[in-house]
Amino acid sequence: MGTFTIEGGHQLQGSITPQGAKNEALQVLCAVLLTKEKVTIHNIPDILDVNKLISLLGNLGVKIQKIGKGSYAFQADEINLKYLSSTQFNHEGQSLRGSILIVGPLLARFGKGHIPKPGGDKIGRRRLDTHFEGFVKLGAKFEYNAEKHFYDVTAKRLKGTNMLLDEASVTGTSNIIMAAVLAEGTTTIYNAACEPYVQQLCRMLNAMGADIQGIGSNLLTINGVEKLGGCSHTLLPDMIEIGSWIGLAAMTRSELTIKNVGWEHLGIIPNIFARMGIVLQRQGDDIHIPAHTKGYEIQSFIDGSIMTIADAPWPGFTPDLLSIILVVAIQARGEVLIHQKMFESRLFFVDKLIDMGAKIILCDPHRATVIGNDFRSALKATTMSSPDIRAGIALLIAALSAKGTSTIHNIEQIDRGYENIDQRLRAIGAKIIRTN
Repeated sequence: MGTFTIEGGHQLQGSITPQGAKNEALQVLCAVLLTKEKVTIHNIPDILDVNKLISLLGNLGVKIQKIGKGSYAFQADEINLKYLSSTQFNHEGQSLRGSILIVGPLLARFGKGHIPKPGGDKIGRRRLDTHFEGFVKLGAKFEYNAEKHFYDVTAKRLKGTNMLLDEASVTGTSNIIMAAVLAEGTTTIYNAACEPYVQQLCRMLNAMGADIQGIGSNLLTINGVEKLGGCSHTLLPDMIEIGSWIGLAAMTRSELTIKNVGWEHLGIIPNIFARMGIVLQRQGDDIHIPAHTKGYEIQSFIDGSIMTIADAPWPGFTPDLLSIILVVAIQARGEVLIHQKMFESRLFFVDKLIDMGAKIILCDPHRATVIGNDFRSALKATTMSSPDIRAGIALLIAALSAKGTSTIHNIEQIDRGYENIDQRLRAIGAKIIRTN
């Protein structure tokens, strides 16, 4: 188990470039299974979850060639479906939440999808019903082995249909899209997720020869095609990492520039940080955050009521950044109610922040009220453990702003989503040491 030792209380300075989007990578990497032809993908982040998926694809028979930093060529012309029945696949599939996204492409191209119950962050229930209900509507037969926790779907040929998703699941939408592109006839998906990751997947599939209309909306129309070809695709910058660096700059009162952020794909994210009182200056495609030496003040609603920030399907605020907003609020002037609607265990890490001196009231599993310190008192250094990716980065930001030396264990959770984070932070002045 790895550990970070962080000497907090230092101002940072310089620029940092976001990695490629993790959540997009997990989707588009699985899309390479839809064709025999070569697919080239650029800006792939070097992080644990993505590397696990690349390894899984290689074990499935995909030919993989690294052609540069973050750039790979994939060719799925000799897939070994027997691997799906192996003990190795059982282990690898369980260790990665993103493994569920191979099911749609395999079902569409080979008529069979097989997956153990996938792992991922322990942030509450993360049901898979939307995925498999979509496959069934496309004509697949579904079976679940409750004893071995295995999901199976089979179909001789999927057929297009109209469906209304019970929830706007990002991975559910993407999995169904990948199944539908090779189905016979036309599929319409209403209440589809429309996050930038899904939009990027659709654009990539269209470049491969798919016919997807309505990209960016919650109503997608997919006209099935006989086969797909190769393409070249570049991942967006990771908007969750961008939000993390904004929060880091505010909490450490540092002057930072975040390079090449893809402003047009950030949606409401800059506005939410502005509501927290954080100044963001647009410089071309960069975000410049000046040092908040006088702090920052949370806005209130027009009627004077407490600011509430809640997650919602895109174009609402992404749930992956609520942990960052919560930790930023610790040193703000004012109060904010954080409402995490999607996952009932994601706010439980606040007890560690309370130990550090944060004024947080955990109202229930979904809501927390934060009363800002306004930098009148620094957070106290402590020893803690990272429970998941997003809580882990929030704890790291808190430690970098705290007085004294903190220790964070189980940093593999952070490594699952952030590329070489300690090296990149040291480059802008952070005092952070990794030990194993």
